[in-house]
Formats: sequence, structure tokens, C-alpha cells
Amino acid sequence: MKALILVGGFGTRLRPLTLSFPKPLVDFANKPMILHQIEALKAIGVTEVVLAINYQPEVMLNFLKDFEEKLGIKITCSQETEPLGTAGPLALARDKLIDESGDPFFVLNSDVISEYPLKEMIVFHKSHGGEASIMVTKVDEPSKYGVVVMEEATGQVEKFVEKPKLFVGNKINAGIYLLNPSVLDRIELRPTSIEKEVFPKIAAEKKLYAMVLPGFWMDIGQPRDYISGLRLYLDSLKKRSSPKLATGTHIVGNVIVDETAKIGEGCLIGPDVAIGPGCIVEAGVRLSRCTVMRGARIKKHACISGSIIGWHSTVGQWARVENMTILGEDVHVCDEIYSNGGVVLPHKEIKSNILKPEIVM
Repeated sequence: MKALILVGGFGTRLRPLTLSFPKPLVDFANKPMILHQIEALKAIGVTEVVLAINYQPEVMLNFLKDFEEKLGIKITCSQETEPLGTAGPLALARDKLIDESGDPFFVLNSDVISEYPLKEMIVFHKSHGGEASIMVTKVDEPSKYGVVVMEEATGQVEKFVEKPKLFVGNKINAGIYLLNPSVLDRIELRPTSIEKEVFPKIAAEKKLYAMVLPGFWMDIGQPRDYISGLRLYLDSLKKRSSPKLATGTHIVGNVIVDETAKIGEGCLIGPDVAIGPGCIVEAGVRLSRCTVMRGARIKKHACISGSIIGWHSTVGQWARVENMTILGEDVHVCDEIYSNGGVVLPHKEIKSNILKPEIVM
């Protein structure tokens, strides 16, 4: 089986992290976002993954070459010269996706994190005999999204309603699809949307079916959702009694710590924290609801909550970093500094307090 991952553009919503790496390579729970998906695809027997990409393909491919060997899966790129939306890339990668087997192929949105119930999706797809299957997830505020209106019993999709003013349902497109090769005949090579142009036509012919995603789901393409997604991801590890979760008297709630990270005396870490490879957390540090990425150093008695600390950054002694502060790569926060929602571009030194959310150029 094959799969296409829609990698897309510049990742502007996750800046300043995406100023250093393309978005799919930004770490989430101590590994690049896209690796969560590639590993899930490999686990159900996908042999080739095509990345639809229009930004920094060299960086992506060089990075993924290592994983190709480790995971034993073929990874190739289909490069757009202009942004082609969410359907155009399928037409562009047509020759890579179709083979003599006639098997359906997966399409995934690279920002989506979930438990990836892909095996169940294959069973569902075979059972209904339609042309395409999409995964949907239930949300509390459907008016912010495009809602999928479907027949509960069979999963047959009736129509899509974009940001409905009146309640029509609470299920939205979760960005995971399983498509028969015939779907490619419906897509022209031009900028086009699979959600707005392709799926409604298949639904009109009663050949589109939706499966409700079990477990958690989050689009982690922006900082607030990234932090929420980490909580849901760690919670799902807890439910599955994963050995990845850290334990100890200094740990509160769900926490993952890379084995190469060093943690000092008297720290209190958690809930909902990821500490990456090579990080140094000195004595008396308090961390909650945050990610500390590879090679970062948190000095004595610093306190960090609800924030993202980028690669190789330093947070000084007794500093307090909170409220969705995001430090890009190699940022240095001096001792006793307070940051309330500062978004700091790479290679900066912060010598004075950031009292209200602002971008530090």
C-alpha cells in the first residue's frame, strides 16, 4: 500500500519554530511531527510514503533518509512549483500513487495528531464498497469548521456545510482519507481543494463514507493547539499504560523525558511535559504543560508553564516563562527575566521582561 502526506507550505502559524525547520520536522512529543504518521503507516503495511511539498524539499529528504533505513519504508517527494491546494498535489503525484495492484491509498494532513486507527479504516473502506473513506472527529464547537453531514448507521456522507450558523452536526473532517485510485480521475492538475471540490461530488454520487475517529484528535499547526495536542497525546499513552511515560517522585501527571536528558535535584515536572534529547534541567526547576526541545538548558529554579522552548535555547536562573511563550532556536533568556506570552525569533538574547504577549524580533 502507498500513502501521500500533504506537507504543504511555510508553517507560518508555528513561527518562530518553522524559521529553523520545515513544520513537519518540528518536534512533537520528542520526535518530528511527520514521524508519528510515517510510523503509523509503516505499522499497517504501507511500503511507500510520498510527501507532497512546496517548501525546502532538500531539508526534508536529507532528514528522512535516515528514517527510511531505520523504518524500512520508501519515502519520496512530489514537489509543487506553485501551491496546489489539498487536491492538486494528488494529481501531481498520480504516477507515484498508482500501481498495478489497484489498492486504495492513504492521504494524511501533516498537522494532524491522533491514534491513527488506519487498520480499522481499511476494514471500514472494504465493508462499504464506496470510492472514498474519510475520518471524521466530534468537536464541541462545530461552527468553527466545515461539518460533515452523514447517515449515522452506514456512514454515508450526504453533504458538507462550511462553518454552519445553525447546528447540522458535530462531526468534522479529521484530515485522514483512504481513496480508491479512481478518485485521481476526478482531480485536475491545478490549485484545487479536496474538501470543497472533490469530496462533495463523490458524496453527491453516494460513494463517500465517513468513519468516526476513535480516541483523540488535534490539528497541531498552531502553538495553543500544539500544547493541547501534547496533553491529549500523553493522556493516550497513559490509557495504554505506555512505558514511555516517566516515573519518579519529581514527576506529576503525564511526562516524557528523553533518556539522554539530565534532570537535577528538587525539580517538579508535569503535568503534560515533553523534555527532548540532550536537555539539561538544573536543580529546583518547575515545568508544566510545556515542551523543552533538543539541547535546551533550563537553569536553577526557573519556572516554565504553557510554553514551547526551542532547540538549544537557555532559560536563566529564577526566570519565569509562561502563557504561550515560544522561544525559537538558540534563544537565551537571562536570569530572573519574566516572559508573559513572548514569541521570540531565533538567536536572540532576552535581557528585559516581556510583560504582555508580543513578538520579539
